[in-house]
Amino acid sequence: MDERPGAWSNVSMDLAPSFVTSLRERFGERFATAAAVRDHHGRDESAYPPMPPDAVVFAESTQDVVDLVRACAAQCVPLIAYGAGSSLEGQVLAPRGGVCVDLSRMQRILAVHDADLTASVEAGVTRLQLNAELKDKGLFFPVDPGANATMGGMVATRASGTNALRYGTMRENVLALTVVDAQGQVLHTARRAKKSAAGYDLTRLFIGSEGTLGIVTEVTVRLAAQPAAVAAAICNFPSVDAAVRATITTIQMAVPVARCELLDACAVRAVNSYSKLALRETPLLLFEFHGSESALAEHAEAVQQIAHEHEGVDFVWARTPEDRSRLWAARHNAYFAGLQLRPGCRSITTDVCVPISRLAECIEATRVDLAQAPFPYMLIGHVGDGNFHVQMLIDPAAQRERDAAEACNQRLVERALAMDGTCSGEHGVGLHKIDFLVAEHGPEAVELMTRIKRALDPLGILNPGKMLR
Repeated sequence: MDERPGAWSNVSMDLAPSFVTSLRERFGERFATAAAVRDHHGRDESAYPPMPPDAVVFAESTQDVVDLVRACAAQCVPLIAYGAGSSLEGQVLAPRGGVCVDLSRMQRILAVHDADLTASVEAGVTRLQLNAELKDKGLFFPVDPGANATMGGMVATRASGTNALRYGTMRENVLALTVVDAQGQVLHTARRAKKSAAGYDLTRLFIGSEGTLGIVTEVTVRLAAQPAAVAAAICNFPSVDAAVRATITTIQMAVPVARCELLDACAVRAVNSYSKLALRETPLLLFEFHGSESALAEHAEAVQQIAHEHEGVDFVWARTPEDRSRLWAARHNAYFAGLQLRPGCRSITTDVCVPISRLAECIEATRVDLAQAPFPYMLIGHVGDGNFHVQMLIDPAAQRERDAAEACNQRLVERALAMDGTCSGEHGVGLHKIDFLVAEHGPEAVELMTRIKRALDPLGILNPGKMLR
């Protein structure tokens, strides 16, 4: 992680007084330059130091974003979109200063089309807010990254999560977007039809673009019917390798599991302490099954048999909604639980994704590598789709530990790419993984990405310094 002056440090550009005056007149109290507000919007869950913007504007409509983009374009002022601040790779930081546009007040659920299984929402709607609206309709939005992220932020980072094994990622669950481009024009990328062969797929161009090509203000998503029955089960294993091999066999046997999460022994210990649970402190898989009662029993029996073949113990079931909610809340809080293992630490969190057939090999090599590290770590993952995360708990004052963590991250990414995997399954690129894109995609593809960026944002004002150099 390069923190040399001029690399990641916040070199603030002084905003012209006339520019500040015009924004204050347009947005009133929703234009803020107070240090506390700027500092809040200049940090996320990454290990980078705060990089605050010069000002923050709280948008409440697409027109607000249009007016702000046009003002920033006229002055060549950097503009960074902000949702919940839960990104892990520095996506919302302001290394070049500028203006942060906070979309969290855009919380209107615009339409729910029950018969079509779609919903249209503003970018600041969170996934929990949307699912609370859908609960009485027998529907839910299945993408669940853990954090209560905003829909706009989930689009920007191509979010995934615990349900991706069955329901897919944001890429599969977004039908259409409303986007404000770098010139302040409003684009509608598609209609609500389930499929289309008309023109370029602009929707997926903006999904995962991390606010570098345009600012998403409205999202139309696919919904899923709430399953007739849900059951969650924990299965402990003697080793991480045994748990991963059980996962691989389950996927290769095409057993329709909704969620399959891995926690190593350190992660289980952290979760027990943080969430006041009493799980056996060995590596475990956390399964969830969706379907009819008869289908659940059949699928659970098949997975239990596979687990036994890989030295897994009998399932421990969480059958009531309250027990399941407590269990999944503990899983989602694993990141914060990890931080409590080493008070005062900073977390360098990384993720990769590999083809499922190479998962056991990748994880075992990573564990051997991390065994030599001068810091504690924990390993968790959405292993059903080949995606796992390493949380490295470093002393922020110890440069040796930071360097070692970055070296481990480098080797992990190289290992994943050698297995035909990716440098990030769901955290995105941000500041942290820019230099891995050439290794993953090749210089020609990265140059094409750069040309797309220049075409859509010729002034380079949208989230500069992220995704591409």
